[in-house]
Amino acid sequence: MTKIEMPKKRSDFRLKLGKMYYGTKRRLKWLKMRRVFAKTHEEEKLPHKYFSHKTLLLRKLKDVDMWLQENKITNLKIASKKLNGIILRPGEVFSYWYLIGNTTKRKGYVEGMVLKNGTFAPGIGGGLCQMSNLIFWMTLHTPLTVIERHRHGYDVFPDSNRTQPFGSGATCFYPHIDLMIRNDTNDTYQLVVEVGKEYLEGEWRVSAEPMYKYEVVERNHRMQSEFWGGYSRHNEIYQQKFDLDGNLVDENLVVQNSAIMMYTPFLEEAK
Repeated sequence: MTKIEMPKKRSDFRLKLGKMYYGTKRRLKWLKMRRVFAKTHEEEKLPHKYFSHKTLLLRKLKDVDMWLQENKITNLKIASKKLNGIILRPGEVFSYWYLIGNTTKRKGYVEGMVLKNGTFAPGIGGGLCQMSNLIFWMTLHTPLTVIERHRHGYDVFPDSNRTQPFGSGATCFYPHIDLMIRNDTNDTYQLVVEVGKEYLEGEWRVSAEPMYKYEVVERNHRMQSEFWGGYSRHNEIYQQKFDLDGNLVDENLVVQNSAIMMYTPFLEEAK
C-alpha cells in the first residue's frame, strides 16, 4: 500500500529559487530539442479524425468565484490560437509551453484560477490546465507517445459531475512543468482546439485512416487515511488498444496516481 508523507511547507524564498532553477533547466532542454519540436500550423484539417473530446467551460467548484472561470475562457482563447492546427510529423515532439509561451498581461492574459500548495488563488494565465488536460486525455486515445506529463500532488476538489477517471489529466506550470507528446508513428497528426460557447473542444486528426481504437480504464482506485491524519487518493490508468473488430490487442499502464486529498472523503456506502 502506497503511503504519502505529510506535506512540507516551503518558504516563498525557496519556492522562488526552485522556479529559477527548474525554469533554467527547462529552457536549456528546449534549446537542445528545438529541431524536433512541432512548429507548423495548417488551417486545412487533415482528412481523418482519430479522437475528439470536449469539456465544460464553466463548472461550479466549491468556494471558487465564477469570475475566475470566466477569465479562464479569455486565457483559453488566447492559448488556443497558438495550438490550433499544429502539425505533428513523424519524429516530432509537441511541447505545450514551447508553443504557448509565457502567459503575461502584455499578451492579454488575465487572472484565472491557479492551484498552489493544495489550494487555489488568482494568477495571470490561470485555467490553462483545462487545455492540457483535454490534450492529454485525447492523446491517450491515439498511438501518440506521451513523453512528459505531470499532475497535481493534491486532490483539491471533490468529484463534481466527473466524466473521466481521477488523475487522467495533465497539469502545467510555465515553463518547467510541461506536457510533451512525440509522434512515433509513420503518419502525420494535427491538433485542433476551439473554445466554443459552452465547451472547450478538441480533436486529434491524422493523415491516414486509423487502424486501431483506444480506450482508457481505471483500476485499483482507493482513498485511504494516512498516519499523520490526512487522506490520500490513488489509482492506475491503463490504455487499451483494440483492432477495428473490437479485439483487445494490447494494454499498457499509463500512469499511477497518488495525491493528498484536501477534503474529507464522504463514503455513501458507510452510512
